[in-house]
Amino acid sequence: MTAPDPLPPYAAVVLAGGRAARLGGRAKPQLEVGGRTMLEAVLAAVADAAPRVVVGPPQPVPAGVRVLREQPPGGGPVAAMRAGLAAVDSDVVAVLAGDLPFVTPALLADLRARLTADGVLVVDDAGRDQYLLGVWRTAALRAALRGTEGPVPVRRVVGRLSVTRHSPAREPGTPPPWTDCDTPADLARARAAAGG
Repeated sequence: MTAPDPLPPYAAVVLAGGRAARLGGRAKPQLEVGGRTMLEAVLAAVADAAPRVVVGPPQPVPAGVRVLREQPPGGGPVAAMRAGLAAVDSDVVAVLAGDLPFVTPALLADLRARLTADGVLVVDDAGRDQYLLGVWRTAALRAALRGTEGPVPVRRVVGRLSVTRHSPAREPGTPPPWTDCDTPADLARARAAAGG
């Protein structure tokens, strides 16, 4: 029996901007869930990526993580993806939101193993695509971003690509990896889940 092929090296782009208006304007990725910031959780899930790029305003990150600003600042996720990809030289890139406190290294490895088309992204329990929880072929994603101007929805960019959708299995009672924190109620639920 032969050993499985090792997963290819990959980069990670974490989108950590936005105004967090529904959270009182606080820097959302810097809010804590389970004793660490949500950005720390996301960066831990991609600890084996190189480079790791955070796109957003200046904020605390571990050594070796590069922080870039999208143009224009606050220009939205597509502008942030474009800025992050400019710093990537790997053939494969994970693109993640910065407010995913329950994303894990195992999920990222699973997505990378499933990368056979232009990209693979997570689908939640309701069947919705989680556009900022996926792994992509860098060249394909760059090509899809080319020519986009202004505030374009991520789904329109991704719609140009051949995408595999994956609904990850999880243990009962485990918070889903697509849990994000857009509102105070979301944040309270995530903190309760992490505490449990």
